[in-house]
Amino acid sequence: MASAEDLVAEIEALEDKLAQAKTAITRRFIGQERVVELTLTSLLCGGHGLLIGLPGLGKTRLVETVSTVMGLDGSRVQFTPDLMPADILGSEVLETGADGSRAFKFIQGPIFCQLLMADEINRASPRTQSALLQAMQEKVVTVAGETRKLDAPFHVLATQNPIEQEGTYPLPEAQLDRFLVQIDVQYPDRKTEKEILLATTGAEEAEAYEVFTAAELIAAQKLLRRMPVGDAVVEMILDLVRAFRPDDPLAGDRVKDTVAWGPGPRAAQALMLTVRARALLEGRLAPAPEDVINMARPVLTHRMALTFSARARGEDLGSLIDEVAQRMVATEAAA
Repeated sequence: MASAEDLVAEIEALEDKLAQAKTAITRRFIGQERVVELTLTSLLCGGHGLLIGLPGLGKTRLVETVSTVMGLDGSRVQFTPDLMPADILGSEVLETGADGSRAFKFIQGPIFCQLLMADEINRASPRTQSALLQAMQEKVVTVAGETRKLDAPFHVLATQNPIEQEGTYPLPEAQLDRFLVQIDVQYPDRKTEKEILLATTGAEEAEAYEVFTAAELIAAQKLLRRMPVGDAVVEMILDLVRAFRPDDPLAGDRVKDTVAWGPGPRAAQALMLTVRARALLEGRLAPAPEDVINMARPVLTHRMALTFSARARGEDLGSLIDEVAQRMVATEAAA
């Protein structure tokens, strides 16, 4: 087992490499540092990300850039209502040999990659959406009775348009829970939009370049799980997750009146990993309580649902998460 000094040295080396990767990505995806950090977080933790934003905000550009910078073999699937599971997973075809013999041959689908971009995932039917469930959770797919391993590492970055919902199929709760984080992509501010305008309409554009290899990313994911997490952070994660379960004693009246169902244990696992990733991206050796607050919204929002009355009142889950988290910090500070 590596000594504490060796672990510190490994973490510091990874921090430097992550800083390089972040710089390489922001050369092409300008101004959205929070989005870049959350996307890198999902990869560092070995998870998947759900990018929610309007068309034209650079989500596809981000995924393509991340694929290059992190040294991953990427594929893109445009989800449409007529897309079938076989279009993603692959299928068996009957092939005739030179000697006239015939045998079934498996033709791999685009899911056999290291970074899959599922573009507008909610436009496909539930049957097709469910084709990703086994792959996202177990990193294998079963086709024609045979289970096949996917490449390592394997990540899904899916995009979703939050406005245009006609003709779409909302993701079921089980599918949403497989996404480590929800990444909200907002409009850029005026200064950032000017930078984007100048950077993308000239004779030349910044090119993406490789910083990580797939093997180095796998090593980083293993190192992240070795990072120490203090008892105060662990207890805060548990308190925060349980505070959003309406039937839990920790839940306040506001949560009981607003939340129909809360996050499960997978949310706590996601927070344990993402707070470590944020500490790495911030250049720190271990996560702190403020990392829990910072990661609460992207980890918890898609793992909860509002009651009917809360939806009618126009309540917002993100604001509720921030409110409960800040109150928890204030209470602990007072104690």
